[in-house]
Amino acid sequence: MRRSKATELRGLSEIDLNAKAKEINEDIFKTRMQIATGGITNKHEILNKRRVLARVKTILNEKRGGNK
Repeated sequence: MRRSKATELRGLSEIDLNAKAKEINEDIFKTRMQIATGGITNKHEILNKRRVLARVKTILNEKRGGNK
């Protein structure tokens, strides 16, 4: 998964951001399962995906007017 920049994410609509958040959550789950079964040894991959998810959620919150 390519790291998403905040400027790119701000150009997306709320619907697209929600879809991206769901996609990232599913990807994190799959990565966890691969680590548990020994398929992946790079555990930092989850950390990077969680950071992107946090970035998406922050921008969603901004769009909804969470920063008042």
